[in-house]
Amino acid sequence: MPREDEFELRWFTPAVEVDLCGHATLTAAFVLMDLLEPARRSVTFRSRSGSLHVTRDGDLFSLDFPRRPAVPIPEPPGLSEALGVRPAAVLKARDTIVVFDDPDVVRRLIPDMEKLESMGGFAVCATAPGSGRDDDVDYVLRFFAPAQGIAEDPVTGSAQCSLAPYWSEKFGKTILRARQVSRRGGEILCEVSGNRVRIAGKAVLVFSGILRTPPQATS
Repeated sequence: MPREDEFELRWFTPAVEVDLCGHATLTAAFVLMDLLEPARRSVTFRSRSGSLHVTRDGDLFSLDFPRRPAVPIPEPPGLSEALGVRPAAVLKARDTIVVFDDPDVVRRLIPDMEKLESMGGFAVCATAPGSGRDDDVDYVLRFFAPAQGIAEDPVTGSAQCSLAPYWSEKFGKTILRARQVSRRGGEILCEVSGNRVRIAGKAVLVFSGILRTPPQATS
């Protein structure tokens, strides 16, 4: 929804409204800057997470999101049982973050979605440092949010608001490459800058169409 030179933006899963969503923000920016206003190179969205700025450089869109630091917590009861494996560490921001030492463990996870949903909280994000087949990225991740109507999210921009700062401190670097090792998969470039995290990715037009409102019935 346009508001002066900015746009109001809201996000919905099949079940609930959420406070922040990365790939849907990228999609909205792509539609505005690629289809509706090709000369535009930046846009600001007003959202439940504050003002979100998106800039375009060629086919790369950079999202300026809030940093959400994760703090260590004791492992919640039933978490390892729901995941099928015990994590090396557990942290909490908006999401419960489970850290593993081996990226292949993250790839092999087959969580019990009913047990994850019953634990409460927004979502569970599994992550590990890149190594082996993933040695070209700094870290990998998967994102499970059955309580929000999404068993597993293919690519999750908002998770980087916590993961990028965590791995930035571990590796002593501010620019990181991540790979979401879901079935579909995705590549994400992140930069940690103060209390913000810049998340960059690309978008591709898959289809377009027209949604028509049916005429009102008359008596």
